[in-house]
Amino acid sequence: MRRTEPEGHGPVRYGPALPGDGLPVLPELTAVIAAAAGRADAQPVGGAPALLEAACGYWTRRGLPTAPDQVAAGPGAPALLLALTAALASDGADILVPRPCAAWWAPYARVLGRPAYHVPTPAESGGVPDPYALLETVRRVRAEGGDPRLLVLSVADDPTATVAPPELLHETVEAATAEGLHLVSDETWRDTLHDPHDTVLLSPAEMRPDQVTVVTDLAGSLLPPGWPAAVARFPATEPGRHLHARVLDILTGLGAAVAAPIAAAAGYALDEPPPVTERREAAVRLHARVAAAAHAAVVAGGGLARPPQAGRHLYADLGPLREPLAAQGVGDAQELEDLLTARLGMPAPGGHRFGDDLGALRVRLATGPLLGATDEERAECLTSPAPLELPHLQRALISLTSVLDDLRDDAQRWEPPR
Repeated sequence: MRRTEPEGHGPVRYGPALPGDGLPVLPELTAVIAAAAGRADAQPVGGAPALLEAACGYWTRRGLPTAPDQVAAGPGAPALLLALTAALASDGADILVPRPCAAWWAPYARVLGRPAYHVPTPAESGGVPDPYALLETVRRVRAEGGDPRLLVLSVADDPTATVAPPELLHETVEAATAEGLHLVSDETWRDTLHDPHDTVLLSPAEMRPDQVTVVTDLAGSLLPPGWPAAVARFPATEPGRHLHARVLDILTGLGAAVAAPIAAAAGYALDEPPPVTERREAAVRLHARVAAAAHAAVVAGGGLARPPQAGRHLYADLGPLREPLAAQGVGDAQELEDLLTARLGMPAPGGHRFGDDLGALRVRLATGPLLGATDEERAECLTSPAPLELPHLQRALISLTSVLDDLRDDAQRWEPPR
C-alpha cells in the first residue's frame, strides 16, 4: 500500500512570517524604488530583460555562466518554488527535503497535494541530506509505490546557519543524480558567509549543471525582507528549457510578476554596485559577531548548537535540559517555542516548523531582533566598530544569556523523582 504521508509528525501550525535582519533600508535602494514608483509599464511575467541580464551577471561572477533564456524572476522565492514544484512534481511525483529545512519549503508541496519526505542531515551541517540516508529514503519511497523526482537543498542553510562541506555535497549530489532526481538549490544565503576566507561554498550547479536549478531570494542578503523578488537559474539543456517554459506558464497562471519598482531595485542590487556590496559586507560582519555571541550563550547555558557559518540565525538544541524543562511543562518543540518566545521577548520558532521532530527540543534564534528596537539602534549597530559594546545590544545578549543560564541552573538543581 502506498504511503500517503512522509515519516514524521503530521502538519504543524505555521506562525507569521519571521523577521529579517531589522536593519534600515539602504538609501540608494530607496532612491531606485522611488524613481520607479511612477512607472506605468507592467513587468512581464518571468522578468524584464534588464532584470534578467542583471541576474546573469550576478551568477556569472560566481562561476555559473548564465544566459537570459536560463533565468526567470518571480515575486519571492516561494512563488518560484511553487512553480518549480508544480512543474516537476504535480503529476504524482514526490519531493525530498532535508531535515531540518527552511520553513517555507514543505508547505508548497502540500499545496499541490504532494507529501514532502524529510531526509536526515549529517552531524556536521544542515541543508544537504546525508547521502546514505538519501538513497535509503529514495528506495523506501519507491518500494511503497512512490516516485521521488525532486530534491530541494541548500548549501548555506536556513535554519541551521551552516555551510555544507564540498565533499559531503559532492557525495549527496552524485547520489541524487544517480537516482534521477532533479535538484533545486536554494542559494539565498550564499553571500552571507561569516568567514569567507575559511569557509568553502560550492553550488551543486557547478557540479551537475544539467540537473540543478538554482533559486535565490533577493529579500535576503540584497534586498530588505519586505521587498519580494527572487530569481531562478535553469540548466542550459533541452529539459532545462522545457522546465523554464513550464515554470513561466505556471507563473503566468498565478499572475506572479515582480512589481516594477521592486524589479528596478532588484536589478540595481544584482549589479552589485559598491553601496550594495559594502552594505552587505557590513551586515554580514555584524550578524556574524552577534551570532557568535549567541552561540557562546547557548553552549554556556548547557545547550548544543553548531557554530553559525552563514546567514542570520542560530539553531539550538536544548535536549540536554529536557528534564528541568519538563518540570516547567515543556515536552516538545512547540512548548519550548512558547516558553522562549515569552521569556526572550522575540520569536524563537521551534524545530517542528522546519520539519524537525516535534519531540526534539530545538529552536531557531534570529540575530536580527537582538540588534535593537528602533531604526536608530539598529543603524548604530551597523556603523559601530564594536557593536557588541553598545548598551542596547549588550542588554539583549545579557537577556539571552540570563534566560539560558536560568535553564542551566534549573538543570543543575533538578533531581529525578524518587
